[in-house]
Amino acid sequence: LPPSIAEELKTNAQVRSRYFDSATVIFIDFTGFTRLVETMEPASVIDQLHQHFGRFDDIMASHRLEKLKTIGDAYLAVGGLPHANRTHPIDAALSALQIQDHLSKLNRQREKLHLPAWQARIGINTGPVIAGVVGKHKFTYDVWGNTVNTAERIEAAALPGSISISESTWQHIKTRFETEPRGAVEVKHKGLVNMHFLNRIKPDYAADAAGIMPNERFWKQE
Repeated sequence: LPPSIAEELKTNAQVRSRYFDSATVIFIDFTGFTRLVETMEPASVIDQLHQHFGRFDDIMASHRLEKLKTIGDAYLAVGGLPHANRTHPIDAALSALQIQDHLSKLNRQREKLHLPAWQARIGINTGPVIAGVVGKHKFTYDVWGNTVNTAERIEAAALPGSISISESTWQHIKTRFETEPRGAVEVKHKGLVNMHFLNRIKPDYAADAAGIMPNERFWKQE
């Protein structure tokens, strides 16, 4: 649990649910995971998942995103809570780029060893959420709302190795990042949803040629 949430739970034996008018939800899921598992020893699967998710944890923490949970090979994190901030869409975009960069470098090594790739789909959405803790055992800080459901659907509609973002997230990050319009994509239970591919940081704001790390100008851009 986030420290402030854990303290509230210890003090009051419960956590008051809170509404956040703006947060950014990021879903990550490995493609072809079932097929991958069938070719590996169970202990090796868990060990590699642990390594990947451990790296994801580090990346999320460095950008002030809160990891909420993992479910199998899926990973959920959110920015902008429990302490509200204005940079959460940007923070989520930077995290997603660094995660795909991590996996891309790893897969180049695995290819040389003739090992199957670990490819992920990433979906990001920005909007209002409700956050809180439910249940009496094994407490989990979680988020609910249409923003969360849409983020999960965007991830499911993403392409392997890519990052798909919603129109609302794109509006927050478009001046700093290179994106590609994907158009309206049919999403389960949501109809047509406008999406964009997130490709990299714009060259003027990148500290590296690949556009993964921001430079000083990045944070000064309005």
